[in-house]
Amino acid sequence: MGDGWTMRKMWVGAGVAVALGMGFVMLLVVGVYLVAGNVAGGAGGGAKRLAKGSVPAAYQPIVQKWGNLCPAINPALLAAQLYQESGFNPRAQSAATAQGIAQFIPGTWATHGIDGDGDGDRDVWDPADAIPSAASYDCSLASYVKDVPGDPTENMLASYNAGAYAVIKYQGVPPYKETQNYVRVITTLEKSFAAPTGRVDPSEQAAGAIAYAQKKLGTPYLWGGNGTAEQGGRFDCSGLTKAAYESVGIELPRVANDQYNAGPHPAREELLPGDLVFFSDDLTNSRAIRHVGIYVGGGYMIDAPRTGAVIRFDPIDTPDYFGATRVTEDGAKALPTTV
Repeated sequence: MGDGWTMRKMWVGAGVAVALGMGFVMLLVVGVYLVAGNVAGGAGGGAKRLAKGSVPAAYQPIVQKWGNLCPAINPALLAAQLYQESGFNPRAQSAATAQGIAQFIPGTWATHGIDGDGDGDRDVWDPADAIPSAASYDCSLASYVKDVPGDPTENMLASYNAGAYAVIKYQGVPPYKETQNYVRVITTLEKSFAAPTGRVDPSEQAAGAIAYAQKKLGTPYLWGGNGTAEQGGRFDCSGLTKAAYESVGIELPRVANDQYNAGPHPAREELLPGDLVFFSDDLTNSRAIRHVGIYVGGGYMIDAPRTGAVIRFDPIDTPDYFGATRVTEDGAKALPTTV
């Protein structure tokens, strides 16, 4: 949300509001559409590296190491699985008795759990064991279906969801809606954990999101605000970004640290209007993100800063700048509703 925004700079003056007024923002809106229509290509190929801070610092070395265990997986894919399963929560436990950061059920853990850190035990609650075990299990599944035609990673993910027998039987991802959705979700989420290796395509919806946020300038901040009539049309930071993208048909999760995974992550020098920009006191951990705004160009964003302030333009180049996300419709749809 946005109440932790007190460490950021105060409102930079009425002169900025004039300089970044209606005409300027509308030029940016038009520019986004032009760029979105003309930029070709996207992220290039090559070995995947984890995006900055996308995995909590405590787990980043483990994910990076074990994500390269076999050709069917990579660090970004492994990170996507962990995020989807538990939101990187090592104490997570589901109603179906799945346990730990990788959400192993006891029977699967008994067969496939390994002593990842070499301390003499296999502890499902210890990420140093559970993350290597998840990678090892993925690679075991990949080996079971290695002779099946098609993409080996998709076949591995389908085996994880439906079992290797089903993949072998159907000679590929089986025609089960749940399994096909699982494969789509993980492979889409993978892109939000991978550092881009080339230019990131712009979003055509970005211009509409900016236009929505612009109309809310001057609206008082409300912690937990979603802009409802009962709340007087007020927002907090992630409530504003959620509503802005909802206005163009993209449903984002409610909190900022989940919105970070709604697409790939352009570098600071590659920002385009409509990108979400994030701020944190811990620049090594996307789960610690505490503020989000919508970039409008020129080093400024529209954001709902904090209690006592109004929706306004603020600079983004401050010490707590974490990074950015170029929202995609597929990326947003892939995000879990609860983590």
